[in-house]
Amino acid sequence: MTLHLALEPILAIIAGILILVIPRLLNYVIALYLIIIGVLALLK
Repeated sequence: MTLHLALEPILAIIAGILILVIPRLLNYVIALYLIIIGVLALLK
């Protein structure tokens, strides 16, 4: 049995936790998340 983890859901969970813990980081977390997802999409 192998476990395949996709990077996008892990990033989404981390971003959600950061927003819950420190709401003032909302803009930065969303911006970084969108940039990372965009770069990953281009590299696929």
